[in-house]
Amino acid sequence: MKGKEQWLAVITGADGGMGTEITRTVASAGYRVIMACYNPARGEIVCKQLMEETGNREMEVRAIDLASLASVAAFADRLLSEEGALSLLMNNAGTLETGYHRTEDNLERTVSVNYVAPYLLTRKLLPLMGEGSRVVNMVSCTYAIGRLDFPDFFFRGRRGAFWRIPVYSNTKLALTLFTLALADLVKERGIVVNCADPGVVSTDIITMHMWFDPLTDIFFRPFIRTPRQGAATAIHLLLDEEAGHRTGTLNASSHPKRLSDRFLHHPQMQELWKRTEELVARWL
Repeated sequence: MKGKEQWLAVITGADGGMGTEITRTVASAGYRVIMACYNPARGEIVCKQLMEETGNREMEVRAIDLASLASVAAFADRLLSEEGALSLLMNNAGTLETGYHRTEDNLERTVSVNYVAPYLLTRKLLPLMGEGSRVVNMVSCTYAIGRLDFPDFFFRGRRGAFWRIPVYSNTKLALTLFTLALADLVKERGIVVNCADPGVVSTDIITMHMWFDPLTDIFFRPFIRTPRQGAATAIHLLLDEEAGHRTGTLNASSHPKRLSDRFLHHPQMQELWKRTEELVARWL
């Protein structure tokens, strides 16, 4: 690669709050950017705006539906057929479902969007990555209260009745464990894999559908970050030189955060990998 204009970055949810901030900064740094968006029409509006702001014309929008593994596979296969290298992969998109919804793959929708789809996308794009490539997964501090009840985790989100916060937390634990396992797997190839905790951010993912949500909003309002503030840690991991020298870390406020042995050596890490591989095998 001769220069940054030849470097490619893929960012999911690039048209959302934090996604737009991440895309703006990566584009300003001179990368060619593919904005992977669930709503391509909205993505095109954001893309045009960011082109004008950054002066970077090497940006395009491509559709992807993280609730459809076929869509994820098709997106990745196109990249594999067209591109020779991938410098940055930002798994930013996420959802906080307010009710139980099953995808075409028979997965609970939160689990598909927040975990299985990023897993599949990353696994399929690994052949394009090499020395210096970076993968950043957007997680959450709620990983600490997550649980993995198999096989309920994949198909219902959790054991028992659907409850959005525990289900969301479970997906963020799974994505954190995937980050750790993948980092160890690809470190010899010079690929760095880290996860970013943005904190509590005011984005479209926060909705007001439950009776207590207005009270929660009042309580958390002093702690809620803007999308730009929330995106800062992910941007640091993608672009900062120092961040390129560490892998398999959880980061908050642009600094690595110590993970307890309970997560570094989670007893279900290998089982999670094995079960996920079985789920996505037909697309790999």
